[in-house]
Amino acid sequence: MDSAYVTSKGQLVVPAAIRRRFGIKPGTRINFVPEGDRIIFQPVTREYISSFRGIFKQKPGEKSVVQELLEERRAEKEKEDRK
Repeated sequence: MDSAYVTSKGQLVVPAAIRRRFGIKPGTRINFVPEGDRIIFQPVTREYISSFRGIFKQKPGEKSVVQELLEERRAEKEKEDRK
């Protein structure tokens, strides 16, 4: 297990083996995700972003959230117009 110390400025040096393994290069954005009593250290790399491709893709016959919202608003307006 690799470890590191936090500097007086709050900086953390990621061990070289970890940087190589996860493709962390200078300028790589890191997300810190608190989970219970631990912190998940998630580098935001091209591979990480690519892993989300298609995750929000609509299934055939499924309405988008925008379509549903527009239909709700139309129905509400029709109710108001009838009054």
